[in-house]
Amino acid sequence: MGRPTNEEMTKALSRFISLVCTPNLLRLTLTLALLFLTSSLALSTEFPFEDARPHYTGARALGMGNAFTAVADDASAGFWNPAGLIQWTGVKLFGVNKFRDRSDYAFDPKGIGYSYRRFGLFWGNKIALGVESGTPDFNYYGLAYQISSHVAGGANLKFQREHPSDRYQFFGTDPSYDFALLVKPRANLKFGLLAGHLPNTRGIRWITLGAAFQLRQVLFASDIAVPRSGRPDLYVGIEWAAAPFLYVRTGYSDHDWTGGVGLDWKWGRIDYARIYEDEFTSDFISAEIRF
Repeated sequence: MGRPTNEEMTKALSRFISLVCTPNLLRLTLTLALLFLTSSLALSTEFPFEDARPHYTGARALGMGNAFTAVADDASAGFWNPAGLIQWTGVKLFGVNKFRDRSDYAFDPKGIGYSYRRFGLFWGNKIALGVESGTPDFNYYGLAYQISSHVAGGANLKFQREHPSDRYQFFGTDPSYDFALLVKPRANLKFGLLAGHLPNTRGIRWITLGAAFQLRQVLFASDIAVPRSGRPDLYVGIEWAAAPFLYVRTGYSDHDWTGGVGLDWKWGRIDYARIYEDEFTSDFISAEIRF
């Protein structure tokens, strides 16, 4: 298949926007907003790094401007949308490394996802060094289930690990949770939802709604993150399959541009991303092995 023309890409973007703004999705957004208003407004600032976007998990997602809630089809899905774990069969193992300017902060998440038939399982770890909240370190245990041919649900149970510690912490303390949905009404169209909770808070801390649309070799994605307090944030990203094994990405996240490239082959992939932050840029590389 050939590359899409400018006219086709313009039509695809218009169609993508119209799909995201459908009455059903707007009604869902209003319902979730109502749930926010009827819950307690007590907030915790103890774990700002865990609450922040981007999630910093996966160079592919970072390169796409952190618009990944509806994509969630690689091993990092357990962090972004655990319902996405049902999108493959087998095992995916991945790790991410912030390899430049680690004096600003260091971040090295890793995880493994497994899916068979209608079920998916996930374990992941997020640990940051050199951030204001100390050493935030979270273990994720995720589960996904395919409810129907078009809908999957998922959930995470998360534990914070103590630092310093002289013992290995398989779980941790202060459990929190995520709930997620993935809806795929058509082969080239997906919608995602992630409702996230944090330790020492009552109710859901934030909700992220996402949409993804595939046009030939180009994937368009968008996320809207609605926090319990503050203004919603919009994230957009594009991934272009320049060759059967080469992917080029760009996006807009946290009021700045992101970019990246990826190499994908039968047994795995390597991705690179650069993001621009308030006072510096950060470079990430991630690797995924499939078997």
